Amino acid sequence: MPQTYSTSPIGKAAVDTLVRRAVRGATALCGGRVWRPTPYQVFGFLFFLVISLAYWAVPLCCDAGQHAAVVERLKANLLHPRHPMADLPGAGSPYYSPYAVSQGAFARLSGLGGWEVVRLAGPLNLLVLLTGIGRFVRVLTPRPWAPVLALGAMTLLWGTERAWWSGYLSLMSMTGNLGYPSACAIGLTFWAWALTGARARREGLVRYVGPSGLPGLAGYAGIGALYGLILLVHPITAVAAVLGAVAFVAGWQREWRSPVVLRWGVAAGTAALAAWSWPYFDVFALAADDSVDWMHRRLYEQLFGQFWLALLGLPALWLRWRNSRRDPLVLLFALDCLLVAFGWVSGHYTYGRILGLTLVPLQFALAVELAAPRPWGRARRALGGAAAAGACVGFLTVQGGAVVPRVLDPVGLEQPSLWPSYAWAARHVGKGEVVISDGHFAPRSIPGYGPNLAAPIWPDPALDERERERRLADVHAYLSPTSTRAERTAVARRYHAHWLLLTRWKRVPEEAVIVAWSPETGEVLARIG
Repeated sequence: MPQTYSTSPIGKAAVDTLVRRAVRGATALCGGRVWRPTPYQVFGFLFFLVISLAYWAVPLCCDAGQHAAVVERLKANLLHPRHPMADLPGAGSPYYSPYAVSQGAFARLSGLGGWEVVRLAGPLNLLVLLTGIGRFVRVLTPRPWAPVLALGAMTLLWGTERAWWSGYLSLMSMTGNLGYPSACAIGLTFWAWALTGARARREGLVRYVGPSGLPGLAGYAGIGALYGLILLVHPITAVAAVLGAVAFVAGWQREWRSPVVLRWGVAAGTAALAAWSWPYFDVFALAADDSVDWMHRRLYEQLFGQFWLALLGLPALWLRWRNSRRDPLVLLFALDCLLVAFGWVSGHYTYGRILGLTLVPLQFALAVELAAPRPWGRARRALGGAAAAGACVGFLTVQGGAVVPRVLDPVGLEQPSLWPSYAWAARHVGKGEVVISDGHFAPRSIPGYGPNLAAPIWPDPALDERERERRLADVHAYLSPTSTRAERTAVARRYHAHWLLLTRWKRVPEEAVIVAWSPETGEVLARIG
């Protein structure tokens, strides 16, 4: 069946516009119009170069060891990987997402290690993020400078205290978090919102009928598959993504006849089917998992200091609400705030992880407002001045150290975290061998080279939380200065441990043989058993 369009006046106007654009574009073949990059393409490319270099210049830290360990386990066995940090089965671990499996496959083909793959993932995730932002802002407004301002607001307008969590993509946190699955998931979320918003708003303009007579169901199935992918890559980001989908459909979908319900039903069903069919873990079982709620309480304890600069977008959001009570950015901000409040009241503090995306409606509404053509009125000039001042405050207090090297820093900007490398220890410890370690850095880093820990640092549904706590207690008992040789031997045999990686404050047991030490940190690697 041929493509047909509605005969409504709106539909005819849209079709006429498309025809006029095609005719004008044809003159390019005769040397008429020369392609010129948009402001966002210019500034986005420069931003990509600067942030990629900044990301590569800072040692990987924090959760990077966990993600590198995931790649190492998949590199060893792509179909049946072991637990990311322990010598245990890994079935059911949510770390084995499509994103991680693709990294593991790349590691097997290239021979690269987990740390190298995570490092290379940063610029790729940044590319997904930048293209997603550009596409999403174009759905909100045709103003050419809006995506540039949105990128600036998203990276600078946070607060005057450092906010460093997976899923937070301020300028500073990008230097450490770009290689994480959450960065890719946020970029995909912007793409999903753009596609959802474009479909919802286009319903009232042009009605497309595909070859099968169904109303373009393949496109809606593709959008659903994208949301399903986000759910598998980073489940908490998917919660915010779904709230955005609800906001854009509720805000811009003007009619709810049976074909419309069918289309969005296909999208929702495809998302659920894609997530359900993933063989490595059951993503829906994570809804009942509260093992990580305790560590996310800190997200709520410094809200104002970490996010207050984003409140500069409230006037712009209020203007959008005054123009339309169904504005998608207004609805999205309200839904996000409700979910964050629910996380606090219910004690499920993990929902606070969406706080980074909760700022997006404020930041992007401000960008769209300030991208309006001149002349500006007094109110918009005041808003622009406040936004510029806020961006300067954010840059000078928290964000600037991400792109200004220490040697060129004239004012002492806050700098990214500098974690030590444990390659010196990994040269002696074989992949899969078990290490007993103390301190903050070593247990979070050494699994990224291939070894296992006797007691994993982070909770994981693949390991019962009671068993993990028992292992932590055993390691604590092993490292106690009052432990006997017999007690230490029993713990080492229980977990098949052959190595100790100890800070300089810990006493090396008499039965251990020192193999190497780090002149940078003073840590010692010793062989046992």
